[in-house]
Amino acid sequence: MPEDFAMQSTCQNPPRRAPRRPAPARGPRGLHVAIILDGNGRWAEARELPRRAGHWAGVEVVRSVVAAAPGLGIGTLTLYALSSDNWKRPRAEVRSLLALLEDYLRRETLSAAGGIRLRVIGRRDRLPRSLAAAIAAAERATAFGRRLELRIALDYSARGAILAAARRLARAPEGARRAAFGRLIARASHAGSARDVDLLIRSGGERRLSDFLLWECAYAELYFSPVPWPDWTPAHLEEALRDFRGRERRFGALPAAGRGAAARAAPRGSARALATSSRRADTLPAALPVVRPRRNP
Repeated sequence: MPEDFAMQSTCQNPPRRAPRRPAPARGPRGLHVAIILDGNGRWAEARELPRRAGHWAGVEVVRSVVAAAPGLGIGTLTLYALSSDNWKRPRAEVRSLLALLEDYLRRETLSAAGGIRLRVIGRRDRLPRSLAAAIAAAERATAFGRRLELRIALDYSARGAILAAARRLARAPEGARRAAFGRLIARASHAGSARDVDLLIRSGGERRLSDFLLWECAYAELYFSPVPWPDWTPAHLEEALRDFRGRERRFGALPAAGRGAAARAAPRGSARALATSSRRADTLPAALPVVRPRRNP
């Protein structure tokens, strides 16, 4: 082959470069809603079924709620699947629940095209190896999802995460601020960089936090539903969000009517902080307009 022809051929057909994969999503915008999935076992017992039947029914509800969440203005959804205290339950029930979670994660890995980024928060050193492998595979396969960040709390304890962060803080330089401590908590529980919780929901009729996202829920609105989780539908989630929209979030500031007078009476320099804190209460996605509730006489 002539040398000039070989050079021309090389110029016309340059080697192809492998396409670059996009960077992992930083997290979709929207509300952060956390749900304590309570009532599965009681739901099954009321129907004279084994408790594991309630957990299996609850997984189907998870799928329907996750599918509906982005359309309701939710950017991050955190589900409490297994607390660190749940190891105290009968061994057979715990094994069944872990197997169910592993099956769910493998199925989510296969359906990674749905635009959902999955992350598991909590301890991983006490989980079965097969479940830990399923977690790693699911997180890799869904790392580029941008419609919704779905976080599953597994072997999770908020107090445990805070204690672990405190131990790290003791080895850190002095003067660490609140934001830095929050990052240490997230690192201790594999929680990533999700925003604080806007709305915490608990199904099943109980009214407690059960060691769930205690730091992140400092200013979360709380919503307790008597409906057990296996009976939930996307309509129940929409109802909880409607209740949330009817609340006025103040973040320690005064309601809108009193901000002007408070700013005039406040010492110089504090009015700016008051206005900044108050504006945060109105920061909601366009899909969820703020509705001011009527005040009781």
